[in-house]
Amino acid sequence: MMTTEQDPTAHSEAPVNAQSSIPRVAQLTDQLWTGGALPYRPDVASRVIDVWRSVGIQAVVDTRAEWSDEDLVATVAPDIAYLNAGVVDGGQPMRDSWFETITAFAGLHLSSGAGVLLHCHSGINRGPSAAFAVLLSIGWDPVEAIELIRTQRPIATVSYAENALDWWHRSSGIAPHEYAVIRDRFDQWRRADRAARFAEAQVGN
Repeated sequence: MMTTEQDPTAHSEAPVNAQSSIPRVAQLTDQLWTGGALPYRPDVASRVIDVWRSVGIQAVVDTRAEWSDEDLVATVAPDIAYLNAGVVDGGQPMRDSWFETITAFAGLHLSSGAGVLLHCHSGINRGPSAAFAVLLSIGWDPVEAIELIRTQRPIATVSYAENALDWWHRSSGIAPHEYAVIRDRFDQWRRADRAARFAEAQVGN
C-alpha cells in the first residue's frame, strides 16, 4: 500500500469531462470533487479558490494534518465552509469517527446543493479515500465508486478505501453475509487494479 503521497506533476450524475478545470483536482459528480492542495503561493492559491467558487464548490474538507489553508480560504472566500479533518498519511487504519465527521459535513452541504471538495496534499490517498466514503454514504456501489475515482483521477491510490468500506458496513447495518459478498467483489477489483498498475509500470520501465 502506498502510504506517502507523491504527485508526479463523484448517487449523482458523473461529469461530462474526465477532468475538471481546477489544477490538481478531479470532478467526480456534479457536486463532488477530490484532489490535491492549493498552490503554495498565496496569489496563485487565491486564483484557484476563485475557480473553486466559479464551479460551485462551497464546502471544503481538508484531510491534511501537516498544513491547513483555512485562514487563506476564509480571507479570499468567507462563504466557503471549511472542515479541518487532518490525519497523517502513514498507512494506519482510519477511525470510524474520521469517516463519520467527513460524511456528515459533506452530506449536509450536498443536500443543500453545494459543491464539495475533499482534498489532501497530493490527492492520492487521504482526499480520495474521504471522497470514496462520501460516495458510499450517498448510495454508490463500492466498486463503481472506486472505479469512478480511479478513472477521474488516475494517480489516486485510495489506500484507505478498505477502512471506509468497513466503516460503511458497521454504520449502515448491512447484514454480515451481504457484506461478505460486497467485500469479496471489492477485493477482487482491488487485486485486478493493482495488477494492472504493476503491469503498466513494467511497460514504462
